[in-house]
Amino acid sequence: MRWDETIERSCPVARSLSLLGDRWTLLLILEVFLGSRRFEEFEALLGISPHLLSRRLARLVADGILRKEAYQQRPLRQHYRLTDKGRDLFPVVLGLMQWGNRWSMDAATPPTRLRHQRCGHAVEPRTVCSACGDVLRPRDVRVELSGKLRAERQALTDSYLDRKRA
Repeated sequence: MRWDETIERSCPVARSLSLLGDRWTLLLILEVFLGSRRFEEFEALLGISPHLLSRRLARLVADGILRKEAYQQRPLRQHYRLTDKGRDLFPVVLGLMQWGNRWSMDAATPPTRLRHQRCGHAVEPRTVCSACGDVLRPRDVRVELSGKLRAERQALTDSYLDRKRA
């Protein structure tokens, strides 16, 4: 299966990665969460080529993750803002940040720290059960696949085995 075909899959992770699965896209989203808004800011902070940056921003706008908003009329100048769909990526960005602080940086002096603005305390994000409030760990959760996703996975496995036998 080609990478661009994952958008057609029933798996929510595969579909999400088909939209967000390259480093520039996630770094752009991080920069918007950190307060960057303008093309020149992204270019300077990420070191990304203008052509590639234009393509990634256009895709994020087309996919409804970012929106352009005018901040000056004459001449027209626009910056980028997160949509509701984009803001819903906050837990993804937090999770990557938390994982990176623990596993890819010096854990004693992480480059980022999260502080809750209302109470002022440093926080560690947690994934909790929406019903009882317990912290969720992988062993505490069972993923239930829809019939469509189960059938898709079986078809992919069968196709792979057919190719192997041929």
